[in-house]
Amino acid sequence: MIFAYLLGSISSAILICRLLKLPDPRQSGSNNPGATNVLRIGGRWAALAVLIFDILKGMLPVWLGYYLGFSQFELGMIALAACLGHIFPIFFNFKGGKGVATAFGAIAPIGWSVAGLMLGTWLLVFLISGYSSLSAVITALTIPFYVWWFKPEFTFPVALVCCLLVYRHHDNIQRLWRGQEDKVWKKFKK
Repeated sequence: MIFAYLLGSISSAILICRLLKLPDPRQSGSNNPGATNVLRIGGRWAALAVLIFDILKGMLPVWLGYYLGFSQFELGMIALAACLGHIFPIFFNFKGGKGVATAFGAIAPIGWSVAGLMLGTWLLVFLISGYSSLSAVITALTIPFYVWWFKPEFTFPVALVCCLLVYRHHDNIQRLWRGQEDKVWKKFKK
């Protein structure tokens, strides 16, 4: 869990923006160090690099746990630790991203069917609505049901990770409710 938390604490958005001499994602765009904000301030290649790194930092500790023969509960706690590291990174004053890509990476090793449904749900909601935050929230609310259907022994730890994701989007949920949330494409065109 400590390894997963420390790996999760490496903010790829901040590091990639520094490498590419882009503005600090914590002080530009939506002020969130995540792939969606890096897309807005740095373009698709920088965002893709952040997305891949964030997925891997959730995926690698869980796969290592599988390899070492950890129980389902322990794997769930490792996934939660990786997400907590991304959201509250020790290396960046505990101010991190929202954890969507890291959670995807941490949950994906459960099975390709779950990973496909997660990605499909996010893409469907995003293509219909244009809101990355709405896509993340709806996906987080549906993932425990997908996991329960395919791998019920992982339902509880996955539900914990999903609750954390919904909590991190509380500001976005309020803006969506008030009709004040911007669509990703609108911000990207600016």
